[in-house]
Amino acid sequence: MKFRIRSRETIWNGFFRMVVYQLEHERFDGDWLGPMERELLERGRAVALLLHDPDTDEVLLVEQFRPGALHDPDGPWMLEIVAGIVEPGETLEGVARREAQEEAGCAVRELQHVLDYYPSAGGSSEIISIFHATTDLSAVVDGSLFGLAHEHEDIRVHKVSRQQALQWVREGKIRASMAIIALQWLALERGAQPLSQ
Repeated sequence: MKFRIRSRETIWNGFFRMVVYQLEHERFDGDWLGPMERELLERGRAVALLLHDPDTDEVLLVEQFRPGALHDPDGPWMLEIVAGIVEPGETLEGVARREAQEEAGCAVRELQHVLDYYPSAGGSSEIISIFHATTDLSAVVDGSLFGLAHEHEDIRVHKVSRQQALQWVREGKIRASMAIIALQWLALERGAQPLSQ
C-alpha cells in the first residue's frame, strides 16, 4: 500500500518537535483517502531497560514527575523503568548502560533486547526499544535519589521483588506502558500467571 506526503511544516522545535503533515494514503479497497492534515510529535528513538537481579529476582523501578500525568487523580509522579532518549551517534546498548548509571547508579552485566514498539503511533513517531538488563542490586538502597541536575531530573529508586512489581501492575499502581510491557515480558519468561485484573 502507498502513501504520499504533500507537505510538512515544523511548527514547534523545542524539547520535542511538532510537525504538521498534509498527506494521503491508499485505502484497503484500492481508492485513496485524503488529503488530510495530521500533527505529529517527532521524538525519535528511546531506550528503556528493566534492571533485574536474577539471583534475588528483584527489579528496580524509578519514580519521577511526568507532565503528561499532570491531571491524574493520583498525581504526576509515575513508577517506570529506567529510560532515555538516543542521541545522535549513540547505540541503543550504549544508551541503556548510560541511563542505568545516571538514573539508578547500576552497572549492567548483560543486556537482552526484548522488543521495539510505538507507544502512540497515531500522533508520535517515537520508537522505544526495551531491554532486559541483568545487574547486581545488592548494593542498591531502596529510596535512593538519582538523576542529572542539568536535565531537571529528580529520580527515586524502588527495589522490589518481581512478584511485588507484578502485583503493582495488577493493581494499576504502575501505569507507564514501557514498565508494564517489560514486566509482562519478564512474567512470561518466568512462567508466571497472565496479568489480569
